[in-house]
Amino acid sequence: MTEQEPRLATPDGVDSSLRSPEQRSRTFAGILVNTALANITTSYLWFALTFWVYLETRNVIATGVIGGAYMLLIALSSISFGTFVDRYRKLAVMRFAAGFTLVMFVLSGVMFLLTPTARMLDLTTPWFWIFAVVILVGAVVENMRNVALSTTVTILIEPDRRANANGMVGMVQGLAFIVTSVLSGLSVGLLGMGWTVLVAVVLSGLAFAHLLTLRLPEEVRVAATDAHGAFDLRGSLAAVLAIAGLFALILFTTFNNFIGGVYMALMDPYGLEMFPVEVWGTVFAVGSTGFLVGGALIGKFGLGSNPLRTMLIAVVVMGLLGSVFTLREWAWLYIAGIWLYLVLIPFVEAAEQTVIQQVVPLPRQGRVFGFAMAFESAAAPITAFLIAPIAQVWIIPYARSAEGAAQLAPLLGEGTSRGIALVFLIAGIIMIIAALLAFLTPVYRRVSASYARAAEGQEVLSSD
Repeated sequence: MTEQEPRLATPDGVDSSLRSPEQRSRTFAGILVNTALANITTSYLWFALTFWVYLETRNVIATGVIGGAYMLLIALSSISFGTFVDRYRKLAVMRFAAGFTLVMFVLSGVMFLLTPTARMLDLTTPWFWIFAVVILVGAVVENMRNVALSTTVTILIEPDRRANANGMVGMVQGLAFIVTSVLSGLSVGLLGMGWTVLVAVVLSGLAFAHLLTLRLPEEVRVAATDAHGAFDLRGSLAAVLAIAGLFALILFTTFNNFIGGVYMALMDPYGLEMFPVEVWGTVFAVGSTGFLVGGALIGKFGLGSNPLRTMLIAVVVMGLLGSVFTLREWAWLYIAGIWLYLVLIPFVEAAEQTVIQQVVPLPRQGRVFGFAMAFESAAAPITAFLIAPIAQVWIIPYARSAEGAAQLAPLLGEGTSRGIALVFLIAGIIMIIAALLAFLTPVYRRVSASYARAAEGQEVLSSD
């Protein structure tokens, strides 16, 4: 078979003969840019909500609950997201998610406009929590687009370039962090929360309008699938267990999210104690350029012959960074640690996506990606909900007491945030141990072998 001959990419409703690889790549780029705008918007409003709440209340429990609730909502809804992605056309799913998010952000703006600020910031009344939930639900549903995006890589990108495409996805996520961390800090500090919500509504509307102009002719019909209902947990689990070692791969990726929950609860409070809100947003933006570097490295060089090995090495290094980047309350150390940590995140995420795209049939990929998102997202709120109250009530007061400060000074130096630094140190050590033990497990060898066989089979098909 020559490269010019039309061919059916898969028997699952996808015909790659309709357009050339270059044309499909351009369509993927359009979807990627649209997803970037949507991710920027939701991250912008979510970051702003976290900054605003902490600055007004100085309460890490509130920020921990917001961050944990976000990840918990993702965990609870991701199975449904994957089910819908398998049952419906991918662009239709993306458009629904974009429209729903737009409606929720409009609703949050109306509520902010009608509720007095003093009542909104009273955490003992329901108004703040309703406002936060409306924003978080809109942001969570937007994540349905990310599940669909992973399947469009399978539809639009040639198998030998999928790791590189997944690296570009990591770059887009990094760009969202850079832009939103700057804009959120400046927006909350200079404009206030009301104007911030309005900006989010406008950007959501632009993303939705642009999505209506995109086309995906390769998906000639919805792939035949055994997905049922709106929450196909049984089918999702069956799809994961059908591939030897795939559940273990999801467990490996979850290691990264345990420490992620600690950062979610405490990274912003640490940064906001060190910098004014406008400066902290810029500082985090500088650190977030690591996302771009990590994604660019994958886009250029891929993930090697064994993406799982690459992922676990990255997790070990991330644990090391988490242990040391707050050993002293030095701004340069914190920024450098954030930058290096974020360089590695795309490697972890792209490795998992590449393996799933290679070994899981397209009709089941939505549920597998949804199950992985649900399982991995559940780890972060567990740590966030546990760590935020413990840090607020015990660790931070202990570290700021005369006795605690003296005991921690030899290891962690001096400063107002030594309690948070102690939490980061312990979490990083746990991450290193868990990832090193994963290298020794039989399932690591099985997943690596499954990927190698699938890659070899794909090479044979491409040469026929």
